[in-house]
Amino acid sequence: MKFDNASVVAKANIYFEGKVVSHTVVTSEGEHKTLGLIYPGSYHFGTEAPELMEIISGNCQVVIDGKEDTLSISAGSSFEVAGKCGFTITVEDCICEYVCSFLTN
Repeated sequence: MKFDNASVVAKANIYFEGKVVSHTVVTSEGEHKTLGLIYPGSYHFGTEAPELMEIISGNCQVVIDGKEDTLSISAGSSFEVAGKCGFTITVEDCICEYVCSFLTN
């Protein structure tokens, strides 16, 4: 995945004592995205806006708030989360690389 004509915020977004790290990208069309790494562990995130999480490398297990099913997501796959919701993401034995796109309502 490549973003042409985009701006990158150099200051990292660091969560869970450095176990999840991302950088913000703003495309020439004004889309906001983050791209980052998730180290092994289990982490819960809340969402303000709807999100599309694309897994670029590695694999993870995801449980979206209010749902019973565990989604198995691997490289080349994605999942969506509604705004004002949340999800728990678990990475077991690798570093998971992702791109998160913030969607409009």
